[in-house]
Amino acid sequence: MDSKMVLEIVGYVASVLVAISLMMSSILRLRLINLVGSAAFTVYGVLIHAYPVAVVNLIIVFINLYYLRQMLGSREYFKLLRVRPDAEYLRYFLDFHRDEIHRFLPRFSHTPADGQVTFFVLRDMVPAGLFIGERQPDGGLRVLLDFVIPQYRDFKTGTYLFRDQADFFRELGVTEIRSEPGSDAHSDYLRRMGFIPGPTSGMYRLPIG
Repeated sequence: MDSKMVLEIVGYVASVLVAISLMMSSILRLRLINLVGSAAFTVYGVLIHAYPVAVVNLIIVFINLYYLRQMLGSREYFKLLRVRPDAEYLRYFLDFHRDEIHRFLPRFSHTPADGQVTFFVLRDMVPAGLFIGERQPDGGLRVLLDFVIPQYRDFKTGTYLFRDQADFFRELGVTEIRSEPGSDAHSDYLRRMGFIPGPTSGMYRLPIG
């Protein structure tokens, strides 16, 4: 493989990475992929002696690093806000995010009922996530919906809910949270949050210690 082809490959890889970054709904992923793409373009610009290209992309590298440091290093305010299962804002939220919800939970359909536990996860006062659960007679809480809006899918919201709020669930009398696997992406998310797949039912379980 000659050097000219190597340079072309570097340029194409950089272009693809930048293009992919712009398709990311998660701001964190956008910044990370764009960082790698800009770094590749910087190298490409240096190798072909296109120094304006290298300088501009090096600046973009530093911009991405700055915002990534802000995102990963800043302390955020989280709060659970309980709402009624038939709340009007809840209905608007579900309607607005319907298609995105069905990507992960294709069979989800909200039917308000007594015994449901419904709350938003606020992140710096923004409704970043929505949780709807159904109480079970044995102390379990069956997850009907655990949804995070795209720009907050960096696992911080789920970590806050399932790892930091055990006391909240205990106060509700919950001894175990149970969730259907949903899509492959949702199953991966559940495992990352500490859920364990059941041996026979396929239901994922998270004991509340």
